[in-house]
Amino acid sequence: MLDLVGVGIGPFNLSLAALASATDLRARFFDRAPEFRWHPGLMIDGTTIQVPFLADLVTLVDPTSPFSFLNYLRDRDRLYPFYFAERFHIPRAEYDDYCRWASERLDSCAFGAEVERIEWSTKDNAFAVTTSTGAVLSRSVVLGVGTAPVLPEPLRGLDNVVHSADYLVARDKLVDAGDVTVVGSGQSGAEVFLDLLRRRESGRLRWLTRTSAFAPMEYSKLGLEQFTPDYVRYFHGLDAPTRDRLVPAQWQLYKAISAETIDAIHDELYQRTVGGGWPEVTLAPGTEVVAARPGLELTVRHGQQATTTELRTDAVVCATGYVERDLGPLLADAACRDDSGRLQVDADYRLRLRPGITGAVYVQNAERHTHGVGAPDLGLAAWRSATIVNAVCGRAVYRLPQRTAFTTFGLSEGAL
Repeated sequence: MLDLVGVGIGPFNLSLAALASATDLRARFFDRAPEFRWHPGLMIDGTTIQVPFLADLVTLVDPTSPFSFLNYLRDRDRLYPFYFAERFHIPRAEYDDYCRWASERLDSCAFGAEVERIEWSTKDNAFAVTTSTGAVLSRSVVLGVGTAPVLPEPLRGLDNVVHSADYLVARDKLVDAGDVTVVGSGQSGAEVFLDLLRRRESGRLRWLTRTSAFAPMEYSKLGLEQFTPDYVRYFHGLDAPTRDRLVPAQWQLYKAISAETIDAIHDELYQRTVGGGWPEVTLAPGTEVVAARPGLELTVRHGQQATTTELRTDAVVCATGYVERDLGPLLADAACRDDSGRLQVDADYRLRLRPGITGAVYVQNAERHTHGVGAPDLGLAAWRSATIVNAVCGRAVYRLPQRTAFTTFGLSEGAL
């Protein structure tokens, strides 16, 4: 009998495994992959994670943990190089290596084992978790299966269309193609566009986005306080219609582009105008692919002008984001859902389950509709994991601060 089973070993459940390892919890985490890999298709040279290195698996909750990023550097004999590098935002490849380092040192992590079924066993008063390597019983389950790449409906099923998640696999063909179109204006789209711009020696390169501009990420210090536990608590306390209106309006918090990447793109384009002329490049905000036919003949619509045009391209890279995976096949009919069919998640990330199930199921990065845009943010990983550890243990194993932001979100008695 286990106290906790984790399904999926991405950064979030890896954070939970690291924090749980310092307790007396009997925990086991499963992932079908043979080893930890974080967005391998986007390990473009020079790209960094969007949060400071302190947003590792554990530091913002337990800086003394042996699984901190600084201890990883120490173990690799790289503390002095890091010190002199003066980097606050580390390379994406380094974060991937750090997480893999941690996963290899956690006995609770089992790779190459896919969770196939989770059922509530009334006889055992526990969840029966069936994996490809065996079965276990657990009083609590944490679902951290991550998100899935999503393609725009018109482009699904067409040849030579790739999601940015698989960019590096397809890069050589994209570099050689005569005409390439990148769709999507977030950080991934900008990084893919910049990499292709630097590598392609000829041919047309096009960048389309529905947003009205290639906008910079909100990165002001007070603006970033919307990624604090204070804001998460405030957001969770709002009614569902208000939350649903808020999330799309906050797109510049998580769907925009770093100022550094925008500057690098402009610098690259400017360099190509030296001596006269313009690069064979099109950047078109406010446009959306509304139809596509075999041979990649696209119909593109401009939202503000309400006009359409036709174009043909040889390849499309869709940097069009990710959707939360459907947890239905794992949960069957165990979880309660809201009027929109979404999971009901309490403040401690615990699902509301049907009567008769006395165990607990928690989710990681499946709660944007209840906890806000910080759900996929690495800066909240340790805090959310510690919240789950405390809930599973029924006590404050990890002391969590009552206040984390200078901003007062909402009104309450005495707030002002």
